[in-house]
Amino acid sequence: MPPKMRLEPKDEYTHAPDAAENYNESMYFNFYDPKEKLGGFFRIGNRPNEKYAEVTACLYLPDKTVGFMFGRPEISSNEKFEAAGMRFETVEPFRKLLVEYKGDVVTLKNPLEMVEPRQAFKGNPWASCDVSLEYRGVSPMYGGEPVDDGTPLIETKKDEGFAKAHYEQHVGAKGRVRVGEKSWKVEGFGLRDHSWGPRYWQAPWWYRWLTANFGEKNGFMLSIVTGRDGKKKIGGMFLENDSYDMVKDVKIETGWAGEDHYHETIRAFAKTESGKEHEITGKVLSLIPLRNRRKDENGKELLTRISEGMTEWKWNGKTGYGLSEYLDQIVDGKPVGLKG
Repeated sequence: MPPKMRLEPKDEYTHAPDAAENYNESMYFNFYDPKEKLGGFFRIGNRPNEKYAEVTACLYLPDKTVGFMFGRPEISSNEKFEAAGMRFETVEPFRKLLVEYKGDVVTLKNPLEMVEPRQAFKGNPWASCDVSLEYRGVSPMYGGEPVDDGTPLIETKKDEGFAKAHYEQHVGAKGRVRVGEKSWKVEGFGLRDHSWGPRYWQAPWWYRWLTANFGEKNGFMLSIVTGRDGKKKIGGMFLENDSYDMVKDVKIETGWAGEDHYHETIRAFAKTESGKEHEITGKVLSLIPLRNRRKDENGKELLTRISEGMTEWKWNGKTGYGLSEYLDQIVDGKPVGLKG
């Protein structure tokens, strides 16, 4: 049985870090405006015990250019989500949050160049960027922190931590985006999440995280997280008429592109607790590959790739939009989840 979950309004703010060296507390927001054909995502991941934050801004622009920024600015505490020109503010828990970014982004006509970040940052032009978005909840909350109800917990190894608590919510997004001399008024939909606890990006062997909105009342999130032992954790929900129908099972078929094997097409099959069966197809509109590197206890370098695809979804005769995030450990130059 899944653990009991606890979620309170105070969890919309930061938490006191535990003693784990790799304690991470992060917030993430995505959005897509189908009228402007513009979308993106923003993330701040505080690592207070390591004295830095991971800060990401990614904008999928209407002309297929991707504006991107990543930094690891120094931080001294976990008191707020604010670093490197980005700021998240909770105005009203579960209902209203603000996202702002003022800084620069590299502009990539070919976002696949980000597979080699140093070259991509040096070899492409930069532009000033100004983002101000107001997010509002359009759904119930999904997830929280497991409650210790006496059920024995499975002990995880040091390198297997990914988050002890995590929740998500479908949202509306409204505001403005400027990149260089071009600006847009944004009114779209997306999904946000918040997690805290120890995290290594190398902990999952691979995962698939699919998010989508079909206007105000409909959407989904589907996830498969696979451990190094091959065991899979299935999660997700379908938003229909202001309520969530929880997912019991998910299968994902992927069409891959290029020698580096980036996901290009997706077909997903899901069953929910209400007994419904869903079939979804997705087509990636634009993709940028991100990476994380870390050395293990023996000094061997581990390489993780996180491919972020802005995706057009078809479900129940409707067209929607969202992100398809594919995380894979890279072994012998290939993503380990190719046959997953």
